[in-house]
Amino acid sequence: MVDTATLLADPEWFAHRFVESEDAFRFMRLPRGVHGEVPFLADAYLGEREIGGDVPTDACLSLPPQGPLHFLFHSAFCGSTMLVRALDVPGVAMGLSEPSLFNDIVGFRRRGADPRAVARAADAAMRLLSRPFGAGEAVVAKPSNVINPLAPLLMAMRPAAKAVFLFAPLETFLISVARKGLHCRLWVRELLEGYLREGVLEGLGFVSEDYFRLSDLQVAAVGWLAQHRLFTQLAEKLGPQRLASLDADAMLANPARALTAIARHYGLVMDDIAIASIANGPAFAQHSKSGAAYSPEARAADYAKVRDAHGEEIGMVMVWAKAVADGAGVNLAAPNPLISQA
Repeated sequence: MVDTATLLADPEWFAHRFVESEDAFRFMRLPRGVHGEVPFLADAYLGEREIGGDVPTDACLSLPPQGPLHFLFHSAFCGSTMLVRALDVPGVAMGLSEPSLFNDIVGFRRRGADPRAVARAADAAMRLLSRPFGAGEAVVAKPSNVINPLAPLLMAMRPAAKAVFLFAPLETFLISVARKGLHCRLWVRELLEGYLREGVLEGLGFVSEDYFRLSDLQVAAVGWLAQHRLFTQLAEKLGPQRLASLDADAMLANPARALTAIARHYGLVMDDIAIASIANGPAFAQHSKSGAAYSPEARAADYAKVRDAHGEEIGMVMVWAKAVADGAGVNLAAPNPLISQA
């Protein structure tokens, strides 16, 4: 096992998991280059790697906050993995794609942990993730959207942190769910179950029994509405200087414009040449999960096929979701938009 001082000092010893039973964080060796090789920092993608050992949470809390830590929250199916990879710019920022320790902390909370213990674990996690990979670099962490109910706590505990809520417009989101098939239809139900337990669905006009009567795409729409309301309320509380939103369709239509706005929001120093290089580079020309070539034209063609096959159902759910939003007072406009869609 590696000594605690080394594990805490070197960001290549990545704080991979929160070990609830031991009240400790488990460190795995992840050189910077490995981050770009996997879509998510999860066991299923990382495989067997060197474990440095477990460090008690109290010891992790002795680490002072390091470089700037910002967040990329997202709705799912919106290019967030692509974007966090685009923000991996040595000397400027390091992007972290869905660190598992946040999922562990959410599980800790859902199993009934004292809120003070949850906040303590979250504090330690953010101290560990904020360790810069290079001198002067910021860290942009993209949690899984399972973590979204935790966003108010994370932002409250890190008053210097800034966040972007990247979202797919509702129709685009529903098309993605239909396109990805049964596995994704099951996943949106699992997501909604978690949000129900977190209390995120309160006020949308449903009782528990109602969810059993909804179709898969209706369930997906409710999850989308819950996330949109959550970040609209948080954006109103924090203001545009701390939390802004970004429409994924607008980002993909003009990556350079979106990256310029994101860099400005996070305070990242990137000139026009660097931004153009990223916008025209592999991050926006490859499928973020498979690495295969994937152009905006190919994406549009894939989505057109889904519209042809599921257009009637999607249209009906869109009308229904608008009625739900109107009844619950959910504003469908983007909160504090970074850029317009025009």
